[in-house]
Parts: sequence; C-alpha cells; structure tokens
Amino acid sequence: MAIPARTTTPGVYRQYGQQQPVQRVGPNITDDYERWYTEATPSNRMVLSIRSGINSEIAWALDRLYRLCANDQFILKTIPGLTDALFEWPEWYATEGYLVAEKHRLFALPDAEDRKRRHALESIFILANSATNEPNAYELANHPRTLPLLFNALSNLAPDTDMNAEFVLNAIELLQAISLSIILPDPASNKKNPLPTLLQIAGHSSNRSLIISALTLLAQLFSNIQNTRRLDSNSPALAASIRYLPLFIDRALVDASLNYLYAHLSHPPMVKAFLHHPLMPSTLRVLVSFLLSEQVEETVNLDISAATRAIPATTVTIPVHDLTKEELETLVPMSEPQRCYEWMKIMFVATPDGELTQVDFWTLYKDAFTPFADRHPVLVASDVIKNVNVVFPQAQAMVLPGPPQRFVVRGVDRRKDTEAAPRFKCLWERLQCSAPPFEAPGELYDHLLQHLESSENPEPPCLWATCPLPSTSKQRLRPHLLTHLSSSQPPAKHPSQDDTITVAADGDSYPFTDPTKRQPPPPRQTSISYTRPVADPPSAALTALLIIRILFRSSFVATSDTAPRADGEHFGFPGVVEDDEGDDVMEDIGGELEGERRGRRAFVGVRRMMEDVRMKDETLMSWIVEMVYAAYDGLFRS
Repeated sequence: MAIPARTTTPGVYRQYGQQQPVQRVGPNITDDYERWYTEATPSNRMVLSIRSGINSEIAWALDRLYRLCANDQFILKTIPGLTDALFEWPEWYATEGYLVAEKHRLFALPDAEDRKRRHALESIFILANSATNEPNAYELANHPRTLPLLFNALSNLAPDTDMNAEFVLNAIELLQAISLSIILPDPASNKKNPLPTLLQIAGHSSNRSLIISALTLLAQLFSNIQNTRRLDSNSPALAASIRYLPLFIDRALVDASLNYLYAHLSHPPMVKAFLHHPLMPSTLRVLVSFLLSEQVEETVNLDISAATRAIPATTVTIPVHDLTKEELETLVPMSEPQRCYEWMKIMFVATPDGELTQVDFWTLYKDAFTPFADRHPVLVASDVIKNVNVVFPQAQAMVLPGPPQRFVVRGVDRRKDTEAAPRFKCLWERLQCSAPPFEAPGELYDHLLQHLESSENPEPPCLWATCPLPSTSKQRLRPHLLTHLSSSQPPAKHPSQDDTITVAADGDSYPFTDPTKRQPPPPRQTSISYTRPVADPPSAALTALLIIRILFRSSFVATSDTAPRADGEHFGFPGVVEDDEGDDVMEDIGGELEGERRGRRAFVGVRRMMEDVRMKDETLMSWIVEMVYAAYDGLFRS
C-alpha cells in the first residue's frame, strides 16, 4: 500500500521559509526610560547584575551607570548596595590585580584578567564621575572603603605604566572630590600614604593629565592646615610648578601650577625658605608676565580741545569807501548843512553794532572840505556831530566812561566798497590818482616813477594813500615806493601748512591789529590716548597676584622701621641710627634678613614691568601701586 506524499505542512509547525522579516525597534530615548534601572530597592537590576559574576550582565550594568553617573539626579545612596558593589572590582585591582598586570607587561593579559581589569576601570570611573555631585562626594567621603581603596591604589600602582595610568588618574580625581576631610598619615606610621606617589607624579611624570591632577590634589591637601607639616622646601612638586609656570599657552597646567604655588607659599616657613631659592627672582618675573598677558585693555581717546574757530589763511580786504573825484566835485558847491547831509549818506551806513569816534567824523569832514573853505564855508565840529542824528535817526552820540572817556557815535559805520580794491591800483595823490588798475607790479612801479619825476619839489613826501613818510630825496624815495607794491604771486607755502588759521573762539577778530601781541591759540584737535582695563582679571591671574603679594609681604617686613631718634651725625635732625656694635645689632637668624634682601632685589628688578599692570578693581590696583612704590624704596635698601 503506497503512502501518499505530503503536500501540506501541518498547522502545528511554523513555516520558517515564509516568515516575514521582523522590523527592529530603535532604542527608547525618551525621558525616564531608564527610571526602572534606578529603583531604590535591594533587588535593583543593576546591582544584581554587577554582583552576578556574569560578564555580559556586568558589562550591561556598568554601561548604564556610565550614562547615569554624570546626571545631577544620580544619587548613590538612593540605590541600596550600589556603592559597595562598585568598590569590589577596583579593590581587587588595587590589591591583587596590578600584580597580574605587571607579570604581563610585554604581552596581553588573559581574557579573564583583562575583563576584571576593565570592570575595575569602569567602576572607579563611575565613582569618580559621580563624586562631582555633592551628595555623592559626601557619601564617598564617609564610606569606610573609600580611603583604603585610594591609598592602596596610589601606594601600590606604578603610575608611569600605561596599564595603570588611567586607573591612577581616576583615583586621584576621586580623591580630589573628598580631599577637604583628608589628613595625611604620619610618615613614621605603617599606614598607606599617597603623598610620595603624588610628589613623584608631579615632579617626574611625563603624563600631562597625571601632572595636572597630582598638582591640583596636592594644592587641596595642603590647604588643610593639619597637612602643612608635610610640606618640604625642596618638594618635587614645587620644582615642577616653577618649571611649568611659563607655559602660558597650556592654561590647565598653569592653573594647577599656580594653585600649588599658592598653597605651598601660604605657609610662612615655606615662603621664607623660597626667598633663598635660586629661581625665586625668575619666578617673580614670570608671575608678573602672566598678569600682563591676562589683562584685557581698551584704548580710550579723550578730547581736551578748547573752543576754537578757523578762518581762511588768505583774505580779501574790502576797503572803506573814500570820496571819488566826481563825488567831491558834486558836494563842494552845495550849501551847508545839505552838503554835510549828502556827505554822510555817501560815507556812512546805519549799522546797529557800528561805532565810530566823534573825532573820526570831524576829521573826515574837515579833510574833505577844508581845502575849499575860502569859497565854501565849513561847519564846526559840534554841528557835524549833531547832523548825524538827522541823517541816521537810530544813531546816538554818547560819552563812554573811562578812564579815559571816549566820545563816540554808536549806530553807524564806514561804508565799504562793493568790489574789492584792485591789487595793482595806484593810490598816489592820497588815493586821487585816476589811472586805471595795472596788470603787474612792474607797470605800477613805472607809473609811480612818473609821478615822482613830474614833481618839481626836490624832496617830495610820499603821497601813497596815508603813508606818513616825510619829505625826502627822490633817490631815497624810489626804493621806498617798492614797499607799497604787492607781489604778483602769493607767498610760497609749505606743504604741511594748512589753508586756514586757528584762533581762539573768544579772541580777537582777523586780521589782527598787532599780530605780534596775539595770544597763541590752542591746537585745533588735542586728545590724549590711554589704556584702561576692561574687566577684572580672571581667577588664575588673581592667584598669581596673591602669590606676588605673599612674596612682597615677606620681603618688605617691618624689620627696618626703627623709631627715629636724634644723633650727632645728623646735626640734630632725627634719623634712623644703625648701631654696628653692642647688643642692639639684629641677628640674622636662619638667614631671614638675607632672604628679605633677596626678595627686595627681586621686586626692584620687576618694578618696570609692574608699572604696566592695570587692575579694574581699586583695591587690587592699590596693591600694585604699593608694591611699585616699595620697590623703588627697596632700590636703596637692598
């Protein structure tokens, strides 16, 4: 009997060949998706996974803690048993595991040992990272397993090997978080002491991260007064801080060096010993250089110019109007007082601010009409002054009090010609020459010589306008005529000379009556430029300033402030008397006086640099000023 072939698959079996591909779901990254990992119960999954001994579970739990430890809401004590679980792997490595690593320094560790070492590194990293949160730092500082772990790690592990460098770095960072409550053990005791390892790292390591961490931790440890007894004037950390201090470009390393120097020199015996250090003067110079490099300044321009006004260097003078020949011929035949009225209308104009003396009025009238008085009588001076109010009702004749008294007519002024006087116009015959203007000074000079030759007087006076030259020979008068001729070309001007003249805003008007008595005007633009600090110095610069201040106070102590008293050598004046003999001589105990002298000489050497330091804060700037002044005084005392 033949068995029929199966054509279908029973329903109880899954058809793998026809299975649809399963779509993977991405990780849930919403808020609180890992909340159930941090439940505050003894059966917390992460704690159970760390203690399970299963490598995959341990790796999973440590990976989750990697993410959580940097969160401010991650608190170790809220998860019972988590802190003790994290101590297990680092404690193994600090006491036993490092020995296995030393045996396989040239080859890879066995897989089991390598996993344990990795778990130890991850665990101590989580502890160090979580200690940045204050509640966790307090929890670890009071945990009985923290200090033994860290002291064992720093005492047993060789920090220079690549196998241990990361573990030691995390141990130092964890110790930094709890360093305020740590008191270093006495060297005579058998307790583990991290200080030798920290000093070795700071002074001799080539690992920058380890150096920075070690110097920072040492500064924190020595900030505790109970640990200052462990300070040493020949400390490798001190030498390292001085060595790395000039590396301004490496801010983290310089900050660590400054913090250690401040902690080291804050102890009075250490700063007194440092004054004898051969590198003390150069260290002080580097500290001042650091202050200068950190200050941020801005340039301020302050305008202190006085009020001025600028006028053109070359001006065209518009002369006052004088009677022309035609106007004079028209006025002479008129009868008075009409002739005086018409004469005033031609010669003067109404000006509210104008002012002329009464003598000027009378002189101009007399000079114009007295030559014709034999045929046409002239008015007396009082009548001429009275006629001013007839022609110019707004004008007033008044007497200004003195001394001396001035008789003036206010409200009128001389009429100005509408056109500027020609440059080469003949002004002979007291402005009465009718010759037209000439094109060049040579032509005008030839014309003046014709006037001179036509005169029958052998010693004629100079008749140029108002020239006061008395009668003289024609031979001497010829060169004198040249003084009345203007140049055909303007005078040469230097390229730097401006086209305007600066005068004081409230000074005399230009052109000046007597330029030689003119007050020199202020510069047009006078400004001063100076720099000032923009902001207060950063924290590193303040630390450097505090170190400088410590050295200053130790160098300029009040040992020389002896009370003055009178003595014969000072001629009765009080002065400091230094006795070279007797019991009053100050003994240099421990070389303190020599150290102070070295410190003063060092400050004298940097006084020029300190003069360039600027601080926005007035108190800090007063420190700089005090040290600069003391350095100049120390120039004579040192």
